[in-house]
Amino acid sequence: MEEWKKYKLGDISTMKYGKLPPSSEGYKYPIWSGYRYVGMADTFNCSKGTLVVVARGVGGTGDVKVAKEDCFLTNLSISVVVDTQICNPYYLHYKYLIKNLRYLDSGSAQSQITIDALKNLSIEIPSLVYQNKVVAFLKSLDDKIEINKRINDNFYYAFFEVMLIWLLTSLENDNLEQQAQAMFKSWFVDFEPFKNGEFVNSEQGMIPKGWKAGSLEDITAQKAEKVCDRVDMKVLSPVTTGQLMLSEEYFTKQVFSESITKYKVVEIGDFAYNPARVNIGSLGRNNYNFDGCVSPVYVVFSCKDGYAYLFDLYRKTEKFKTEVNLRAIGGVRQSLNYKDFTFIQCIIPPLHVVENFNVIYEHFIDMQKHTYEESERLVSLRDTLLPRLMSGELNLNVTNL
Repeated sequence: MEEWKKYKLGDISTMKYGKLPPSSEGYKYPIWSGYRYVGMADTFNCSKGTLVVVARGVGGTGDVKVAKEDCFLTNLSISVVVDTQICNPYYLHYKYLIKNLRYLDSGSAQSQITIDALKNLSIEIPSLVYQNKVVAFLKSLDDKIEINKRINDNFYYAFFEVMLIWLLTSLENDNLEQQAQAMFKSWFVDFEPFKNGEFVNSEQGMIPKGWKAGSLEDITAQKAEKVCDRVDMKVLSPVTTGQLMLSEEYFTKQVFSESITKYKVVEIGDFAYNPARVNIGSLGRNNYNFDGCVSPVYVVFSCKDGYAYLFDLYRKTEKFKTEVNLRAIGGVRQSLNYKDFTFIQCIIPPLHVVENFNVIYEHFIDMQKHTYEESERLVSLRDTLLPRLMSGELNLNVTNL
């Protein structure tokens, strides 16, 4: 059994509170408030590799991470510089990933952890050699998860460069959302694949011949089926990220009625939005592999065959958001009924064009799904092994690993 030793965290580290960000904006070091990025500074007070504890704030108090770069910590965090001859800071990060330090809360009106509480924290750790082996093993899983995330973030550019380099030449290798919008813009705003064809004038400017300057009425249809006596329904909620999420998983308490018989069915691939909140992005698509339902006050609609991806990308553009704000009525809680929603203008390409686009886009989605599922498996594996490694129940052979 690996030998473990007991310490007070204050005996093997030095600690200090962060402070308020500098008044002048700089350009070199990111400012972190808790773990929320809030800007850039021209100085830093936390070095790369330092253990960071969220000392107070909403929802994150007690979380522990290691700074990936030199940065500036606000007064919501405490930096903990451990003696690396005794302890690997990443080992403590993983140790408190199992159970964060929220239990050290001082009990004040605002959730808070003090330096004194951290200094008096008793910890039991194995030898540095064993710590390093545990960290190397767990970081290998986390690194793979991060690689998968980057593949999802950057896959489109690499894939599309190979498949359609002769069509698209101006994409930048950026994050997934920007790349997806760049793909949409290239095809359906700048018409790059169709530059050599004939163009005609329309109410919405020059468009390829055979296309239509229309509105959402041309590609959507409202639906109003009720749940009634169906027992296989799960309640979905549009959230501001632009997705339909399972309410029971997204919210910490039940936000829907006990009886959902009057709720509206949202079939696989259909869209739903809250008319009173659509101006802040409360619109999403059912991307689950089962039918769901939403509150009776919501609008549910489907897209005509072939046009779902087109609308799904169009709704994330500034043009769509502007159209929504122009057509919504009311004050802070603007409302947009389906009839007015269908008046939103858009360019309608022929079906064969969107079908060609869909083939390419579906390859991208499949790759994204594959890497996401692999990451989920790795996260599950890491979280299963984590408590056993931290307790010493599962022993790593330090000579063979």
